Amino acid sequence: MTVALSPTPVLETERLVLRAPKAADWEAWRDFYMSERSHWFRPVKEPTPEAAWRSFAAITGHWVLRGWGMFVMTERGSDQGFGALGPWMPESWPEAEIAWSVWSQDAEGKGYVAEAARAVIAHAFGALNWSTAVSYIDPNNTRSTALAERLGARPDPQAAYPGEPPIVVWRHPAPKEAAA
Repeated sequence: MTVALSPTPVLETERLVLRAPKAADWEAWRDFYMSERSHWFRPVKEPTPEAAWRSFAAITGHWVLRGWGMFVMTERGSDQGFGALGPWMPESWPEAEIAWSVWSQDAEGKGYVAEAARAVIAHAFGALNWSTAVSYIDPNNTRSTALAERLGARPDPQAAYPGEPPIVVWRHPAPKEAAA
């Protein structure tokens, strides 16, 4: 059985192309998921290839179930995925989230995620017509906390969050508010 989907959007920034996940991204995702770098969000302490597959299938299937989902980041001129970010809202999430992960350590520290996050936030508030967006971040994840601050997000201590503490809910301003 093949599921026919309308074309998923492709977002472009100065240096990046953001596209829906595809089968060719599986190995990079698996390697990331199996590494210590993914411990911030994975629900299992001891990762397995099977758990990585289920997680990748959830990211891919989110597009089918919601009509939107996380984009895979690629550099312009390359279709090699090195991270994922974007709109995310599993069934148990209290609010729609802008989530991110950088699969390749080589891609860190280059401003790629901030550049891509600005594009997906604009997409979420624009094309998806969101009125609010949050990011759920472990307070010990200093890189993600710094990114949320850089994007203009602020902690919302009154907001509900999925899972068990510790989690800080970072509320993103709408692009028009961020520009003011």
